[in-house]
Amino acid sequence: MLAELGGSLAAVAGGAAYARAKAPAVFWSTVGLPVTAMRFSTTYGSTMDACGLTVAPSRLRVLVTRATTRREIRPVPPRIRRVRPTTTGLRVRLRLAPGQEPADVAASAERLRHAWGVHAVHVAEIKPGVVELRMTGFDVLRKVRMPRRTPSGHLVVPVAMREDGTAYTRDYRAVPHCMTLGATLTGKSVYLRNLITQLARQDVALVGIDCKRGVEQAPFAPRLSALATDPDMARALLDALVREMEDRYDLIRQYQGITRAVPAEEIASDIWGLPAKLRPVPVVVIVDEVAELFLVPTRKEEERRDHMVTQLIRLAQLGRAAGMFMEICGQRFGAELGRGATMLRAQLTGRVVHRVNDKPTAEMGLADISPEAVLTATQIAPDMPGTAVAGDTSGGWSRIRTPNLSLADAAAICQQTAHLVPAVATLAAFRPVVPAAVIPPKPSMPPRFSANPATE
Repeated sequence: MLAELGGSLAAVAGGAAYARAKAPAVFWSTVGLPVTAMRFSTTYGSTMDACGLTVAPSRLRVLVTRATTRREIRPVPPRIRRVRPTTTGLRVRLRLAPGQEPADVAASAERLRHAWGVHAVHVAEIKPGVVELRMTGFDVLRKVRMPRRTPSGHLVVPVAMREDGTAYTRDYRAVPHCMTLGATLTGKSVYLRNLITQLARQDVALVGIDCKRGVEQAPFAPRLSALATDPDMARALLDALVREMEDRYDLIRQYQGITRAVPAEEIASDIWGLPAKLRPVPVVVIVDEVAELFLVPTRKEEERRDHMVTQLIRLAQLGRAAGMFMEICGQRFGAELGRGATMLRAQLTGRVVHRVNDKPTAEMGLADISPEAVLTATQIAPDMPGTAVAGDTSGGWSRIRTPNLSLADAAAICQQTAHLVPAVATLAAFRPVVPAAVIPPKPSMPPRFSANPATE
């Protein structure tokens, strides 16, 4: 009987160890979550007291406690508002006590992680006085599986997974322009594939500028409204985009020329205030390797470079109201690229920095966000492609990782959504030509040689 019982326990322990290594989500749902929930419920008060997250009780509570019981009066921890288990961890919403702030809880996140035995604890402010502890039971970035429920909407696309188990989304209405940096083989191209395939399913015009002869964006040609594959085409395309932006501003001004009979709330200052029948389609411009637009081999081409940079800056400064957004990508983006680089970077609110080869490159994208974000970007392991630090100039940032998406799958999605390409007259001349599928010829049969032996 002991042998049978021991064998069963060994099998259960072995299965749990295997699930923890190969299927951490299964292990968390079956073993980790119950253990963590019990540990949290039994040690919550003492843990908060040890971390200095308790306050003295109110006078009313002291009087009631003394009048009804003889228990010792202890400091009060934040009140638990809600506990919600997830497939990746545990979320606890807390009501802070008077005198506490979210920074106090965030400073103790590492101690809370060790106390409750979870992989990580992240603190998010929900509203004034309410914070949420987002615990993860395992490293969700090791093998990315996007959540089933993700934020959705027009120009809101999920791109990657955050380290707290939530989805990282690009909301172009909130953050119109973004800069993406990363060295070679860091997953920058995979990030763009996820972004393009998510946008391809929406009513939006995609414009690509890939001066590497189009090797990165040519597979997405069926869904692109315009594509430039060399600096000369890029200059002409940028001029067309600026003309389109000016036409949209003329449309807005024409709509603003209204009489007093129109209510004030119907006056528009951007395309989103226009009626649906007049509103032009949004445009997302994706620039791959922006350095190719800045670097010139001779002085004769400096005029072309300055003109393109000026057009980029104009689009970044004025494009949001016209419904034109930008994704600028490159390995390095700094003042050494030439005149206008720093001014253009200042217009890019969003920042996504993959693994970089030197600290100054990380500082170009994240120094104005947080020094901790710069340090985190320099510590990304080479065996974790797709991992990046994402933030914006408001100061918030987090580690993310994009799910793996092959080039063939991304191209197939663009082929399936080719019917969604909107008609933009200004960009019609730059619409890439998609060649028809060519059936390769059958290999010719090898020549037949005579079986007769050679004669001298």
